[in-house]
Amino acid sequence: MSDSIAENFIDDDLAFLTALRHDLHAHPELGFEEERTSDIVAGLLAEAGIEVHRGLGGTGVVGTLQIGNGTRRIGLRADMDALAMPELVDRPYRSTAPGKMHACGHDGHTALLIGAARALAKSRSFSGTVHFIFQPAEEGRGGARRMVKDGLFKLFPCDAVYGLHNMPGLATDEIAVVEGPQLASSDSWRVTLKGTGTHGAKPHLGHDPMPALAAFLAALQTIPGRDVDPLQPAVVSACAIRAGNPEALNVIPETIEIGGTARAYDPHVRDQLEAGIGRLAHGAAAMAGIAAEYTYIRRIPPVINDPDATARALGAARDVFGAKVRTAFPPSTAGDDFADFAAEAPGCYVWLGNGPAVEGALHHNGAYDFNDAAIGPGVRYWTRLVERELAPEKTEA
Repeated sequence: MSDSIAENFIDDDLAFLTALRHDLHAHPELGFEEERTSDIVAGLLAEAGIEVHRGLGGTGVVGTLQIGNGTRRIGLRADMDALAMPELVDRPYRSTAPGKMHACGHDGHTALLIGAARALAKSRSFSGTVHFIFQPAEEGRGGARRMVKDGLFKLFPCDAVYGLHNMPGLATDEIAVVEGPQLASSDSWRVTLKGTGTHGAKPHLGHDPMPALAAFLAALQTIPGRDVDPLQPAVVSACAIRAGNPEALNVIPETIEIGGTARAYDPHVRDQLEAGIGRLAHGAAAMAGIAAEYTYIRRIPPVINDPDATARALGAARDVFGAKVRTAFPPSTAGDDFADFAAEAPGCYVWLGNGPAVEGALHHNGAYDFNDAAIGPGVRYWTRLVERELAPEKTEA
């Protein structure tokens, strides 16, 4: 299906890339702590003859490969960080770091991009510039934003930027390339209800924040249910509550802290969620005669695939996956700060098949594992994308 020159170098590298992926899996590092991972990435890029830049976003690594006289410049992104959660399955390359594991496949993403960099450095089968962007701290710690703030796109200008994420449930010979919304905005909110504590037997002597909490939580789902256009997806979830002391069940607490997340694909809906949560918090507090403090933190914008970049990615995907390319696939309400890169250059984010969800293990599950069978297809997609995007210009005889 593909006439890729780089593909000639991929099969011989699969055993190495699989071993690399297992090593990264066994040594997970959290966001902005990816020292070992960054050292390995930088070393392998340099070994392949690729120019290496370190320090963006703290532990970020950018490898630049310029071939020929082509003027187009593209960026390919892989995330490197792990999650703060224990690995629940005993496998030969199980995490050696207690309470940390690669439960989202970033070990695989890193190995894929290393494989593409090595193959392209050998084949030199394009004309232009490709930046291999190894990003720290994707899991909610703002690594992409830090890299952008540190000058990523000023130092390494890109005419387009591309991301990839594994997807359990899609076969390893499948890929989804879809224009438009792919991931939702990922925002956090916090509400503090401030009353006056008192004896549980004498509530009339204080100002109990518990009824305000109950009213607030009961009303919260009226925001996506009544404020937001029914045709627009939206999620508001309360995920944490801190109040009182289970060892003092006769004490009405002074304060209650509630926190959660809000998700949307549309900027207007995002604004509605922010305004609605605050309105309900202050309203519930006013009804109970207490005070409320409200903070809404805009963390990650939605990932929206650019039409032109998506068309380019689709061409490469069809070369590699043929009829197994999906052009219709539901967006996810999860978030990914690839959105911060796509705000700087036209972007496309694709879903690479990871095979069945073994024992129900989806992303962020202690039994999850990246599927090594996806390494070959993933590397082929990356290399073919570069070859098509940066194809040498044909001159007339």
